[in-house]
Amino acid sequence: MVTMAAQIAGRFDSVPLRAQLQRVERRRKLKAFTLVLPLLLFILIAFAFPITRMMFNAVHDDTLLALMPRTMAALSGWDGKDLPDENAYAALAEDLKQAWAQRTTGAIGQRMNYQLSGVGSEVTSSARKASTLSGGPYKATMIEINPIWGQRDIWSLLKRGSSAYTAYYLLRSIDYQYDSDSKIVASPPDQSIFRDAFLRTLGISVGVTVATLLLGFPVAYLLATLPPRISNPLMIMVVLPFWTSVLVRTTAWVVLLQQHGLVNDALIALHIISQPAELIFNRLGTVVAMTHIQLPFTLLPIYSVMKTISPSHVRAARSLGAGPFYAFWKVYFPQTLSGIAAGCLLTFILCLGYYITPALVGGPSDQMIAYFIAYYTNEQLNWGMASALGFILLIATLVLYYVFNKLVGVDRIKMG
Repeated sequence: MVTMAAQIAGRFDSVPLRAQLQRVERRRKLKAFTLVLPLLLFILIAFAFPITRMMFNAVHDDTLLALMPRTMAALSGWDGKDLPDENAYAALAEDLKQAWAQRTTGAIGQRMNYQLSGVGSEVTSSARKASTLSGGPYKATMIEINPIWGQRDIWSLLKRGSSAYTAYYLLRSIDYQYDSDSKIVASPPDQSIFRDAFLRTLGISVGVTVATLLLGFPVAYLLATLPPRISNPLMIMVVLPFWTSVLVRTTAWVVLLQQHGLVNDALIALHIISQPAELIFNRLGTVVAMTHIQLPFTLLPIYSVMKTISPSHVRAARSLGAGPFYAFWKVYFPQTLSGIAAGCLLTFILCLGYYITPALVGGPSDQMIAYFIAYYTNEQLNWGMASALGFILLIATLVLYYVFNKLVGVDRIKMG
């Protein structure tokens, strides 16, 4: 026993104290990392990976490169000034034959249809006829099969498809596109819809943020200054909407604001209006419903900051001769700015991604950018366009956050 104790003591004496401390520190860090590992994996899988994949899809599309390899190789030396030579048409015929046999003409046509509307069906019919060709000359034959193969913009499109990476989706997201010479030009006015959608999204988000601030600040002040026996029941009414889903709250506004809803009936009964007003399926209904949903998100950070402000500050200002409004504006209000900044930033960012509420209570000209992302994802199956719109929205949000940080300072934000 004595011998064993002596051996253990000798073993510890042989390890320097610094190494022992480093070993203990490593074990402590390993335990801490093990505790946060589930959350880290969840964030990586559910947040970081989808966003990274979305950004990748916005600039990557190898459909034509993978399904038409011969045509892409034949166009590598094409200068784009005139129609390609016979070799390119022969490669096109072989690729269309293979696509028809492998039933991939739909994917090729869909990819080309993104940039030139209406060519998808032409590609399919061309592939069906090209599958019966046994020999050349291919240039005259392919143009005879379908005149689109005699158009230079079709070949310019295929030439751009020789790269797996494209800027088409990002350009289209800001109403720009390629012309027949592969130069970047503005989209035709009848196709320029996304810049207006982004501006509309920003405008509605700013309007809802201002409305929630104007409505929420007095309520937060009231809750922060009333006795707890009164403020606590009122606070329950503020958070009560969280117990119902956004869909239910939005549908409730449809009932209230419709042509023969409670609001119109009340206004007519009070002789304020003589006929039902248009309160829904327009911008007014969208802002009203979104303001109702977002109000607690702006109110609660302001309220939590107000609760930390000592009433003695205003009393001290009043004792020094300041009037009620002057004491409030010069002493109390500046201390609430951190809560106002937190609430407004939270509401504004949440509003940027709204989809359900504008879709239910807004009109055709009130749809926000999330509507178009859902449209390209669920109906068009155009993942590149949906990813590009989401990418632009993400960049716009980060830019606004950067500007906010420069003007206000994120470190000044307080939640309570």
